[in-house]
Amino acid sequence: MPSPAVTLFLCGDVMLARGVDQILPHPGDPELQEPFIRDSRAYVELAEEANGPIPRPVPFSWPWGDALAVLDEEAPDVRVLNLETSITRSGEFAPGKDVHYRMSPDNLPCLTAVRPDVCVLANNHVLDGGRHGLDETLDTLAAAGLRVAGAGRDVTAARRPAVVPAGDHRRVLVFSFGAASSGIPHRWAATDDRPGVDFLPDLTDARAAAITDRVRRLKRPGDLAVASVHWGGNWGYDVPPDQIRFAHALIDGGIDLVHGHSSHHPRPLEVYRGKLVLYGCGDMVDDYEGIGGYQRYRDDLRLLYFPEVEADTGRLLGLRMVPLRARRMRLEHTGHPDAAWLAETLDRAGSGLGSHIGLRPDDVLTLRRP
Repeated sequence: MPSPAVTLFLCGDVMLARGVDQILPHPGDPELQEPFIRDSRAYVELAEEANGPIPRPVPFSWPWGDALAVLDEEAPDVRVLNLETSITRSGEFAPGKDVHYRMSPDNLPCLTAVRPDVCVLANNHVLDGGRHGLDETLDTLAAAGLRVAGAGRDVTAARRPAVVPAGDHRRVLVFSFGAASSGIPHRWAATDDRPGVDFLPDLTDARAAAITDRVRRLKRPGDLAVASVHWGGNWGYDVPPDQIRFAHALIDGGIDLVHGHSSHHPRPLEVYRGKLVLYGCGDMVDDYEGIGGYQRYRDDLRLLYFPEVEADTGRLLGLRMVPLRARRMRLEHTGHPDAAWLAETLDRAGSGLGSHIGLRPDDVLTLRRP
């Protein structure tokens, strides 16, 4: 008998802060300490200039738009997202940073609307409200019954995986790590007596071995282990060699799927030893509409990733990627030309990694087998 399959939903950066927070029912303080923009509402105005007026306040479900129906149709067993914001009323701004993301705790129903099973937090914005802001973020998510990984009140908590039941006594273990290359300050590393994130100063074989040693101690027969890694820059399709080596070392050591993020647009993917590596999932929800400079990457196009994984082996059985477009701070279905552009771009960018992307008649992207 074939092993049962587990379907995951994975996406990249979810930034319910700044402009997004301002259009929701309970906007927080709009003050910013950015070099050029001092009020979060300016990001709403940029989006409106690009694509038309946005009603205010919008329902909590507004930013997710058509993604909610897609999720209901796909019915994944486990939903994992990178929550890249602090959830706090704190007026503190982390020093040494030009960009700070914070959302009002009263707007948390916007996050729970997508029913995440795990929010990974090891990223370069979770401490934007300072350590008090991190405490409030953790308390707010815990009060809502949401599992987290990658940040905590000490290093033990930050390294603890989120554990999600996946039927028939099986579990999905989600580990979350943040690399210095994504812009995480070294001082954000959690220690025995300091809250913070599970921090990777570099992507070496020794770091990978330390992670996989922890994974093997916790992983039971039938468990699936996901490594969610915030790494690298925001733009471009080239995958750095250290990311490839690190991902391969994780899988060699027992990780079943690598969920990479930080890039503002989807990046190439790879199947290594039968297991999926997503090098950059791109943004899912943000307030970047109307900001110029990187239009060639089409960061308005977003992907919802639905890998189907064999439960006992972690082997990838199939991958569906549903394209959406951000417009008026809401995700909506793309037209065929946009879906085709995304499929062709990722197919070309991933050819060196042996990944080939196809497009179904319903405009869903798929991973084609060689």
